Amino acid sequence: MDARSYQRCTRCVMDTTDPDIAFDNEGVCNHCRQFEGLLGKQWFPNAEGLRRLDTILDRIRAEGRGREYDSILGLSGGADSTYLALKMRDWGLRPLVVHVDGGWNSELAVANIERVVKHCNYDLHTHVVDWEEMGDLQLAYLRAGIPNQDVPQDHVFFASLYHFATQNGIRTIFSGGNLATEGIFPGAWHGSAMDAINLRSIHDKFGTRPLRSYTTISFFRYYFWFPFVRKMRTVRPLNYMPYVKADAIAEMERTFGYKPYERKHGESLFTKLFQNYYLPTKFGYDKRLPHYSSLIASGQMTREEALERLEQPLYEPRELEADITYFCKKLRISRAEFDEIMKAPNHHHTDFPTWESRQRVAKSAQSAVEWFLGRRVSVYS
Repeated sequence: MDARSYQRCTRCVMDTTDPDIAFDNEGVCNHCRQFEGLLGKQWFPNAEGLRRLDTILDRIRAEGRGREYDSILGLSGGADSTYLALKMRDWGLRPLVVHVDGGWNSELAVANIERVVKHCNYDLHTHVVDWEEMGDLQLAYLRAGIPNQDVPQDHVFFASLYHFATQNGIRTIFSGGNLATEGIFPGAWHGSAMDAINLRSIHDKFGTRPLRSYTTISFFRYYFWFPFVRKMRTVRPLNYMPYVKADAIAEMERTFGYKPYERKHGESLFTKLFQNYYLPTKFGYDKRLPHYSSLIASGQMTREEALERLEQPLYEPRELEADITYFCKKLRISRAEFDEIMKAPNHHHTDFPTWESRQRVAKSAQSAVEWFLGRRVSVYS
C-alpha cells in the first residue's frame, strides 16, 4: 500500500486495508461512529438488556413447555458459544446442542465441547459433514481466489442448525455471535456466508464432485420460509449483557476446566491458517484489526494494548510450516499447488453470481411484513 494513503483510526486500530473505511475530522473511522449507534438499539450491556433478555427467555420457556427441547444451540467449541452454553444452563433452558464437524476440529476444541456438555448435562448431536464433499468445496473456494474462505464451514454450520431445528419442532436458535467482540467488521472483506447461490456457482466452476449430502439453505427458505412460515428466529443473548470475553473465559476455566485457545477461532485448524496466513499474505487483511477494534469500542481493550499486540507475529515460522504441511495433506494437494493458489490472481466473491440483488429486495419485504404484523419475526436481536 502507498504509504501516503495509509491511515489508521485514532480511536480503534482499523486502517485503510479496509477499502471502504472513512475518517471524520478527528481521524475517527466510520466503524467507531457506527458502533456508537448500536448502544440502546442492538447492544444492551446494562440493566435494560437483562430486562429484555428475561422477557425473551420467559417467552422461550413458555413456548417449549411440554417439549423435549425449548431451543437449539450451535456449539463450535469457541469461547462465545461455549460460554452461552454455560449461561443457558443457569437460565434453566433445555437446548438441543448441535456441533457440526467439518473435519478441521482441533483436539482442544473437541475436549472443550465434551467438558461443557458433560457439565451442563446436555444432549449433544454431532453432525459430521462428508469429508470428500467438504474438502472438494474448500478446494473450489481456494481455487476461486476469494477472501471469504470460511464460507464452506460457516454455511453448513448454520444450515444444519436450521434443519435440526425444523426436524425437532424448535423455533429458537441461540447464537454466541455478539457485538462486544464482533461489532466492527469491514463489509468489503467478505460476503454472506448464507449465500447458497454464490456457494453453488463457485463449486460449479471449480469443484470436481457433486454436493449430494452437504446441507445448504435456499434463498426462499432463509428469508421467508424459516422466519415467516416456521416462525423461527435467532437469539443472541450476549448482546443483552455486559459480556467481557476475558471474564467469561476465566469463569469457564473455574467452572468446568475450559482451556482457552492461543488465537481467536483456534478451535478450527482450517480457520487458524486461513485467518493468520492466507488472508494477510494474499489480501493484506489482518482480522486482528476488527477483533481488537471491537474490543476497544466495547471497553475491553485499550488502543495502546491493541497496537502492541499487532506488533507480534501472526505465526512462528516452524508452526506455520507444520500447519501448511498438514493443510496440504488433509486436502490432498501438493505444496507446489498450495503455493500456486497463494500466488494466483485475487478475486472477489461478487466475481461470481450472488443473491445480493435478491437480498436487498427480501430485506425490504421482511421489513414491510414485520411492520404489518407489528412485530419482529425473524430475530430478537
